[in-house]
Amino acid sequence: MKEFVLASASPRRKELLTQIGIQFRACVSKKEEEILRNYPEDIVKDISYTKARDVFERGNRDTIVIGADTIVVFEEKVLGKPKDEEEAYRMIKMLQGNTHQVYTGVSIIWQQNNDTHVSSFVAMTEVELYYMNEGEIRSYIATKEPYDKAGGYAIQGYFARYVKQIKGDYNNVVGLPIGKLYQVLNSLNLLS
Repeated sequence: MKEFVLASASPRRKELLTQIGIQFRACVSKKEEEILRNYPEDIVKDISYTKARDVFERGNRDTIVIGADTIVVFEEKVLGKPKDEEEAYRMIKMLQGNTHQVYTGVSIIWQQNNDTHVSSFVAMTEVELYYMNEGEIRSYIATKEPYDKAGGYAIQGYFARYVKQIKGDYNNVVGLPIGKLYQVLNSLNLLS
């Protein structure tokens, strides 16, 4: 069986992939994340492919590389990871009391019979948040949790207290839609 490689440094993605019983090693892509498209589905698909392709090309061809990228979208505005406290504040202030979308693109690259194959998909989850006052926003930012998360929050962390409801895959919001990923890998006969 081929070795799985996760093209990510995200501890959350590593944890999720482990949760479904896939043994893998992680290798971080060295490519910069560039947003070159307008539609969220295209953005995450392009970036996940770029990450997976970079790791695949630098590594052993006898691997199955999984790349992923997650963004938050509110009123057609793409929110990546906040760079500082003020950007985190602006993001959370914008999202609180509203519904937004979380998109994750996943790309799988492998080689079979000297041919390189790619399979990509996008998952979308809607998240509705409770209203937050100034003190709650500042207190959350003080946890330092927002800084490496798209949209400036971690649904699985302290921020869970502000999540009113979600429609779709919870794990997608964490960073990897593992149910869908497992089904795709299985349908491609990559798990045996």
